Amino acid sequence: MSKTIEKSTDFTGLHAAFSKSLTEAFEKNDVQILRKVYDSYANNSDHDKKAPMDQAFREILMFQLSDNVDSIGKLVKLSVQAVRSEIVSVTIPVVLLGDIFETVTLDKCEKIFNYVEEMVEVWKEEIFFSSCKNNILRMCNDLLRRLSRAQNTVFCGRILLFLSKFFPFSERSGLNIVSEFNLENVTDYGVDGKDLDDTLEDIEDIPIKIDYNLYCKFWSLQDFFRNPNQCYSKASWKMFQTHATTVLESFSSFKLEDLRSASAQLEDNNDDLNDKMDLDISFTMDFKNEIDQSVQKVDHFFAKFLTNPKLLALQLSDANFRRAVLVQFLILFQYLQLTVKFKAESNTLTPAQSDFIKETEAKVYQLLEETPPNGKRFSRTVRHMLQREEMWNNWKNDGCKEFKKPEESVSDDKPPPAKRERKTLGDCLRDANRQGKFFLGNDVLTRLWNYSPDNLQACKSEERNFLPQVETYLESFRDKTDTSFEWRALRLLARQSPHFFTFINSPSYKISDYLDAVRKRLAKDRLDAAKQAAINSNGTNAESTTSSGEIQENLHEQEAEHEVNDEGVLEDEEETNDLDKGEEDNNAHTKPLTASREQIEELAPLIGDDWKKLGKKLGYAADELLYFETENADRDGGCVAMLVNWFADDDDASLDNLAYTMEGLEINTAAKAVKALIDRLAAKSAQKEAESEEKMETNE
Repeated sequence: MSKTIEKSTDFTGLHAAFSKSLTEAFEKNDVQILRKVYDSYANNSDHDKKAPMDQAFREILMFQLSDNVDSIGKLVKLSVQAVRSEIVSVTIPVVLLGDIFETVTLDKCEKIFNYVEEMVEVWKEEIFFSSCKNNILRMCNDLLRRLSRAQNTVFCGRILLFLSKFFPFSERSGLNIVSEFNLENVTDYGVDGKDLDDTLEDIEDIPIKIDYNLYCKFWSLQDFFRNPNQCYSKASWKMFQTHATTVLESFSSFKLEDLRSASAQLEDNNDDLNDKMDLDISFTMDFKNEIDQSVQKVDHFFAKFLTNPKLLALQLSDANFRRAVLVQFLILFQYLQLTVKFKAESNTLTPAQSDFIKETEAKVYQLLEETPPNGKRFSRTVRHMLQREEMWNNWKNDGCKEFKKPEESVSDDKPPPAKRERKTLGDCLRDANRQGKFFLGNDVLTRLWNYSPDNLQACKSEERNFLPQVETYLESFRDKTDTSFEWRALRLLARQSPHFFTFINSPSYKISDYLDAVRKRLAKDRLDAAKQAAINSNGTNAESTTSSGEIQENLHEQEAEHEVNDEGVLEDEEETNDLDKGEEDNNAHTKPLTASREQIEELAPLIGDDWKKLGKKLGYAADELLYFETENADRDGGCVAMLVNWFADDDDASLDNLAYTMEGLEINTAAKAVKALIDRLAAKSAQKEAESEEKMETNE
């Protein structure tokens, strides 16, 4: 039983074997010969084998085939087959073309480029496009640098057309995104006026007078065609208007004769009637073939005309020259009237300018129709091309979106819904201004800015004050050593109370002790303020005045007896014994306001379906909310059970915190109801305190 011998060698051996097999494969045009030799070296990796195979292709091209254009094309096609067989690098076909373009003359380059154009669909295949697109672009740019745009115009155009076919429309490198003009395209003209007049004396007699004035006006228009934005300037527009009128009048007074045969002119007239009536198909096809043949005979093209004054009379007599100038007018007029994304806002036409453009545009189309041969056909073609140019302009204004094939949708009997007509930005701004409102282009921002006529005053509204009172916050039941609680308490204290700035003389104080001392001081201040208000309300009664003086005297005596430093936390803190301190705490401490079950049942319908969202904010898990919902069958039973449980078990449960949480969740109706409940309870509490003070004063 025989065994296959697997070969293995170095780069030199592989290169020699591949070069020999490549010569045979090229003669027979069979890539399988290369494939067999490639597979015979199984011990070498693909990376080791592809490098010598690439080198073999490049050497046979440079040393054996560089003089034969047909052989070069054959080798390139063979390299494409080798790429598909995965025995060479993907970029090797383009590398071969780049090598040969750098070593042969421009005449041969133009012939070899035929193979590049023929294989455009090959380059667009997935296997080649991603790997070769940069190499192809670099190869074409190198060719364009070698070519003269004046002498090799056709070859330059072929290269640019190939690139436009190869790259997708949305390729950024081939798009003039910001609509810039080629300001380097300057047309040089002009000699001394006296010399020009002497030159024009020798020109043959023509119906119009060609002088220095007409010569300068005619060629000065090229500067406006080069940079149309000049027309938005008043001074430049006046010059353009004068020169354009003079040149077009010269064209109108100098008609060109149609030198074709009478039969050709008759066919041209019949073609003009083709839009209005049906003609014999065979006649129309024969006429079309004749036109195509006449077009093919014209093999000359001028990218830029000469400005020698001796040629002006001949140029005015040339139909191609006249058409080129008239089409330049139409392109300029279209740009001035179109909406271009990157055009400056100040670049707008006045009504007088718009009227002049419309009148002149009609005159230009009339001159195109009068210019033989096939003037009317040429005029219709130009009009059609400019209409297509408007579509390309709209595509660029939309950001040059990528073209995609429409997706096949399932046929539906129902017609698609009519698209709602969208107002323009200017109409939206105008309507908002009439109503005294703002329009910011976004629904949320527009609603925010129109919330109040004065947004600054709206921000200062009491309804937007979500901060709790420092006394309420300090008296809430929570872990006093919580760092977040201490930080928030100090922030509230600095904002709402001068006790924040009290001097602390103990370096080893604790913030929790400091806050507890501040709480006691605030409670005492509130009690003193309530007593002082009660005393002032009865100031007209002498007995009340006497009793109030006694009360104040007793208070001062108590302060003198019980003044201590409270372990150095507050310098002016009162010293009390355990019994008095307990009584003071009982009097000064106010429990947070909570709601009864009846009050919660009144609030639940206002909360509605948002009660689960509120429950998550209050700290309940999803399974707990589900329990409340299943245990209470009625609509608001789950909400009532949750709030009753929260007020009973949570240390932070209070009506103030509930209202604050509801406002954060935008449950505004229920939040206002809670605030109203707080106001009622506070009023009742103040009334009870006033009644107790009156009883105490009466007893004294």
